[in-house]
Amino acid sequence: MAGVEDTQPAQVDINKTSCDTAEGYDKKCIFCKIVNNEMGTELLHCDEDISCFRDIKPGAPHHYLVVPTKHVGNCKSLSKEHVPLVKRLVDTGKEILQKNNVTDFSDVRFGFHWPPFCSVTHLHLHVLAPESQMGFMSRLFYRLNSYWFITADQLIEHLNSKGETN
Repeated sequence: MAGVEDTQPAQVDINKTSCDTAEGYDKKCIFCKIVNNEMGTELLHCDEDISCFRDIKPGAPHHYLVVPTKHVGNCKSLSKEHVPLVKRLVDTGKEILQKNNVTDFSDVRFGFHWPPFCSVTHLHLHVLAPESQMGFMSRLFYRLNSYWFITADQLIEHLNSKGETN
């Protein structure tokens, strides 16, 4: 998409926006609507593969959601072939943090809610920084080594192991 903060929708090339096609768009999905500029949400990043926007209920001073531009189900529906996508989500999250002057990646949490503990079924990476400034409820909601939240590295490891067992 040409302009992330596009105020003139006529300048958006619909053919270059993947979610505008029936194949990659779920009309009931709030994140599909967001990446298609149907909700008025500011997109911090948007290309044909990856989009990013702020979480509506931030759990840290910097809380971004990085999503595939095309509708992809939750992390439980992924296969080993999705590892490059997950890595690209993380890389985009890091780029957004750097643009916002967050450079200490040791104080950042990258992760996903594990079904059924996710409210939106469109795959989305939570990027939270600084982790050290997360409040009690955020630390609980985005808790490491829990049944409901896994880090991006844990998801990648899980997806890579799927290929080994088949």
